[in-house]
Amino acid sequence: MSKLRILMVTSEASPFAKVGGLGEAVSYLSRSLRKLGHDVRIVLPYYGAVRSMKDVLQKHPAPLGVPLGNREYWTGIFEGTLPETDIPVYCIDHEIAYGREGIYGSRTVPFFPDNAFRFALLSRAAFQLCRLLNWYPNVIHSHDWPTSLCNVYLKAFEGTGPFQNTKGVLTIHNVGYQGIVPKEELENIGLNWEQFYRYDLEYYDQINLLKGGILQADFLTAVSPRYAMEILTPEFGGGLEGCLAKRKDRLVGILNGIDYEEWNPEKDPFLPYTFSISNLSGKALVKRFLQEQVGLPSEPNIPLIGFIGRIVDQKGFGLLLDSKPMNLFSICRDLEVQVVILGTGDPKYEEELARMAWKLPNLKVVLQFNTPLSHLIEGGADFFLMPSVYEPCGLNQLYSLRYGTIPIVTDRGGLADTIEPYNEVDCSGTGFIIPHPDTESIFLTVKKALEVYRNRPDHIEILRKRGMGKRFSWDEAAQKYTNVYEQALKL
Repeated sequence: MSKLRILMVTSEASPFAKVGGLGEAVSYLSRSLRKLGHDVRIVLPYYGAVRSMKDVLQKHPAPLGVPLGNREYWTGIFEGTLPETDIPVYCIDHEIAYGREGIYGSRTVPFFPDNAFRFALLSRAAFQLCRLLNWYPNVIHSHDWPTSLCNVYLKAFEGTGPFQNTKGVLTIHNVGYQGIVPKEELENIGLNWEQFYRYDLEYYDQINLLKGGILQADFLTAVSPRYAMEILTPEFGGGLEGCLAKRKDRLVGILNGIDYEEWNPEKDPFLPYTFSISNLSGKALVKRFLQEQVGLPSEPNIPLIGFIGRIVDQKGFGLLLDSKPMNLFSICRDLEVQVVILGTGDPKYEEELARMAWKLPNLKVVLQFNTPLSHLIEGGADFFLMPSVYEPCGLNQLYSLRYGTIPIVTDRGGLADTIEPYNEVDCSGTGFIIPHPDTESIFLTVKKALEVYRNRPDHIEILRKRGMGKRFSWDEAAQKYTNVYEQALKL
């Protein structure tokens, strides 16, 4: 295996900037690629939130000129390394584009109106940064719609010169977000009308940044094998299934991994008690502590269900908060259970959950981003509910397995790739599968899981331990990404 130069161009990279799984995926994949000997570097914007990390970032002395169409924008560069690695990280500094709170939007403005310009500037700056460093990658690896323009720029402007042998790989983390903007933004992303059509950016008389990336990238990956198949269908393709079908011979599903050092119940600093696959006694103590922390009765025999994530339709909240019977209110009212929900999202769902928690003493809702509490829920809950309408990969079900918290998930995307259905005959499996994302299926699957909890405690312990023994590592994913890079370089 040859050692490659790989540039990650991304809107998120943990711990510098993170909204969801993308930020973790980029950083952990980069670490594992570096362990394989590749020269990996990361470039992302110097957001307002990144400025708090000045202790690990130093300003580069040279300014960076970035051409976009007929204009040139002058930017600064802050550089450092990914913590606990030697992986270089470069942050592009432009006050107008990035000197604000929020990555894609804010609570009042969910999608900044100048996002096309902001991320075009990042994507074009990536090439200029390489020129400044005199370091030219074999592969530019872009992620989702914000940096999918890298693949367009590679074809439109870099066909000759130092990037002529560079290949573009685009990872689709969530096809539900495509970067659709008015066609009047064309000048702000540095392209003309001829290029608009040639590089496949046209989408119902608008610009679709992800579409352009999909059709111009040399290779595509999705974040799980099942999701790679799903996005070829109208149900999951978000209107781009036709474009993806054209590229299906260059589309590979590679499952995300997790960091088993960070998520380790044997030494998790956020847990008041530790436990292991050979000694689960500490898990009951963590459950009691969690109940006390969120204001639930300390009942060891009442099953506790946790949820951590975005409170949005994709994660199933349109179903859980539906007015139909068997919704979340029914689960809490009709089943002997405790439920704790941690996250932020759609304001109308947040308000409904707050009202519901006021009425239901066995439902606790924490509407914030809270890392210590997320670890506590993973460690203390008996079950983890993830009723996603679609789920490209999902990470919380993997954390749950690691902590002996049995997942209850829909048969979708990465959830289907990682959770094996429980069979009461032989006690096989690692979790409970909701066969279809609808209110009744969620209720009945939760009810079944609670019945097993009460009537088959021996099965619950087997499921816990089997899940704790599973491994979904980034090292394996990095090897598969290396194979994709090598295939792209042969084109």
